[in-house]
Amino acid sequence: MSKYPVCKPKEIVKILQKIGFEFYRQKDSHRIYVYKEKMVVVPMHSKDLKLPTQNNIIKGTGLSQEEFFHYK
Repeated sequence: MSKYPVCKPKEIVKILQKIGFEFYRQKDSHRIYVYKEKMVVVPMHSKDLKLPTQNNIIKGTGLSQEEFFHYK
């Protein structure tokens, strides 16, 4: 079990923007953010992200969970 809470998509987007990710494009309810050579997809259709989805987004940034949530 993760010691970090499951977040809403808007909270994840705010953290991504603080890190330096920028909105690239949107397909249906999935927003794509890019930063240098990295790309992450955030599904905006759910109220809370599922933990595996949230962990995959964090892994895509190249940061650990501690580093990612430091920006929160």
